[in-house]
Amino acid sequence: MVANLRQSALVKEMQQVIDNLDDPLKRSFQNMHGGYPEATLERFLRARDDNVLKASKMLIDSLNWRVKNDIDNVLARPIKPKEIWDIIRESQLIGFCGYCKKGRPVFAIGVGQSSYDKAGVDKYVHSHIQINEYRDRVLLPEISEKKGHYVGSCLKILDMTGLKLSAFSRLKISTVIATVDDLNYPEKTDTYFIVNAPLIFSTCWKAVKPMLQERTKQKVQVLKGNGREELLQVMDYDTLPMFSKIGSREGSSHSLADYGDPTSNVFSPEHKFHAELYHHISKNYSLSRQANGIISEGSMHIHVPSMEEQDEPSETCEVVHVIESILPTLQSAQNGQDQQKRDKLTTKMAGIQVST
Repeated sequence: MVANLRQSALVKEMQQVIDNLDDPLKRSFQNMHGGYPEATLERFLRARDDNVLKASKMLIDSLNWRVKNDIDNVLARPIKPKEIWDIIRESQLIGFCGYCKKGRPVFAIGVGQSSYDKAGVDKYVHSHIQINEYRDRVLLPEISEKKGHYVGSCLKILDMTGLKLSAFSRLKISTVIATVDDLNYPEKTDTYFIVNAPLIFSTCWKAVKPMLQERTKQKVQVLKGNGREELLQVMDYDTLPMFSKIGSREGSSHSLADYGDPTSNVFSPEHKFHAELYHHISKNYSLSRQANGIISEGSMHIHVPSMEEQDEPSETCEVVHVIESILPTLQSAQNGQDQQKRDKLTTKMAGIQVST
């Protein structure tokens, strides 16, 4: 009871800050909260450990970022031509699986197989923000209305199949995208389920985990194998992504071709979710052009603050810096293992030659 009263008082303090903002920021806040302003203020408070000053600063920075980068209109800015959208989807693997038993959206992310090498950084960031905004302004309001209560967060299943040390060369773009989430969409993910994790991930996780805030550590669950049995405790079988139904197979890359019918693969641009999202964006674009005249197409240049520009560095940036610091050690260890394998093979071949 006391905790609820204190939380309510903190929310009121933040609401007073919102009431004194300029109209453009107030309008952007309306798009951000989607009819649930108090719940949105609570998210920013949690992200800053209930410190009103820090949470208010974080929220105002986010609203300024939205206004300056025209985020409120991102769902009316299609990435064209459609072929570019398709190759982004094929190299930045993320898909919507359905809803968990509590009604939260479930997203699958192909961490190990995302190459981020088919388009520029701007396009990947643009596309990622469109998915975020569609989740917050379409999916969550729809499920909240259906459930009769507020649903404001999601679950994410991260498939590590195919993850190698070389994948960490993509840390820069991954950091940019995750920083967008940390600073502007805080507390939107309840749990990150890690599945099909190879040894290299386990090694990194052991090194990184002690550096994380307790709140973040509690959100991450590394599941055994494809995680199917544990995931079925929170979602139905039909909601599971394909990689948690079939598991990790020897020699399988879990590329789009692995799943047969592309419409059943949540990563495919032909999947229902991506088709509906692109249609939604294209429709908004047509309506905006009719109402306001010509508006630009293509990727938006969206500024993402660097670690030096952030008042309080995002958790993701800190994690990435830790990973970067341990990469040389991991690389040396892997090289040592490779050398041991080569030595064993050489010895084995020598034995074969002697025996013959």
